[in-house]
Amino acid sequence: MARNHWIALALFASLAACGAHNGSSNEIEAAHIADPVAVPAYVRDALADPARAMHQSTDARRHPAELIAFAGVKAGDHVLDLIPGDGYWTRIFSRIVGPEGRVYAVWPQAYANVAQGNVRTLQALSATPHYANVRVAVQPTGALTAPEPLDLVWTSQNYHDYADAFMDHVGPDMLNRAVFAMLKPGGTWFIVDHRAAPGAGMRDTERLHRIDPAEVRRQVEAAGFEYVGESRILANPEDDHQRTVFDPAIRGHTDQFVMRFRKPAAR
Repeated sequence: MARNHWIALALFASLAACGAHNGSSNEIEAAHIADPVAVPAYVRDALADPARAMHQSTDARRHPAELIAFAGVKAGDHVLDLIPGDGYWTRIFSRIVGPEGRVYAVWPQAYANVAQGNVRTLQALSATPHYANVRVAVQPTGALTAPEPLDLVWTSQNYHDYADAFMDHVGPDMLNRAVFAMLKPGGTWFIVDHRAAPGAGMRDTERLHRIDPAEVRRQVEAAGFEYVGESRILANPEDDHQRTVFDPAIRGHTDQFVMRFRKPAAR
């Protein structure tokens, strides 16, 4: 188990040399990694947890084993799951980090206003002994914080929302600065989102709920992060990037990008 974990970490670390960025989509394509084949046993155990039976039918398309291995989450980590929905990732993180770790399931207030059912679901979840390491919070939209330094901040399909009207247009720059402040040196900022057409920038965040990964990388690096690499495990070349992600023809199967960034280690 440990050997597989360190093999994966070595592969990810080798991508640090991709840090220089000229803003082109082609550069991002060239820098992607091969998804790790060896998934640590502790990740497989977390996915097999009977308490997440309601989610296991979607694992085949969401690829949690590969994404968790790419992110490097491990026992004892302190993780923030930003805009966690009904807790798909929160449940997995809880089992992986264990009793010595902590999982913070956090909504900005503007998002919580339209997701009260999800907030109540996670509050009830965190009150059970099985998920005693989970803490649930709703925070001011423009002031994301954590009660302690974190190993990982994770957001899935919600980075693009920070540009939109219902989120008061607080913007991804605010988000990236907040995440940088919350992470330990060497900590991970992990972003999964729906891919927009090359060159779209922020144009489609409101209308299609998509964002150009080249623009995401530019924004995150501008906040001081180092680019580690990209996984193509959620790519779908059949998605033409012209439909809203809620269109029944593509919903659940959009072309998504996965990026891992690192807060530089203290010098």
